[in-house]
Amino acid sequence: MFNRPAMQKPSNSASYIPLLHPKEAAAYLRLHPVTLAKMRMRGNGPSFLRIGRSIRYRQRDLEVWLERCRANNTACYGMPI
Repeated sequence: MFNRPAMQKPSNSASYIPLLHPKEAAAYLRLHPVTLAKMRMRGNGPSFLRIGRSIRYRQRDLEVWLERCRANNTACYGMPI
């Protein structure tokens, strides 16, 4: 596996938005990376960014998606689109 250098914040930290790799996003959501990839292909997963050929996630987008997945009972089951 490749060893990436630690992300460093730019000098203007007000505009800094950390981006997560798909494996990091899957770990944050406690999903398998393949599950997250399938959700991305089906269009029912969290919003993501495509930067060239790379996929990245913003943590706040993951949190928004989790909030939309919230249900009060099993009759409300279903993933948001």
